[in-house]
Amino acid sequence: MSETAIPTEISWADFEKVCLVAGTVTRVEAFPEARNPAWKVWVDFGPYGEKKTSAQIAQLYRAEDLVGRQIVGVINFPEKQIGPFRSQFLLTGFPTDDGVVITTIERPVPNGTRLA
Repeated sequence: MSETAIPTEISWADFEKVCLVAGTVTRVEAFPEARNPAWKVWVDFGPYGEKKTSAQIAQLYRAEDLVGRQIVGVINFPEKQIGPFRSQFLLTGFPTDDGVVITTIERPVPNGTRLA
């Protein structure tokens, strides 16, 4: 097992710059143009509105399993063009050998609630 380097320490102010918020998946569509298996995912972030992203999570999740789930997204990165699709947020998750495990919320919270 290789040792992982400890990341550079950041301040609380640095952490506060990242807008990590709760949202509910409202729609999922296939993304056949993606290089790696991916879904197009729309999420309701409450006061921040509905945003869409491309997420390489198709290895572990079916579309019907995602709709209605609360996830954690980073909503203040610049938009990114992914093929013919414009991604508006980052769906957070943990990479594993089997695929990305999405960051979900244990109990419901209002959409738009910031991670603290």
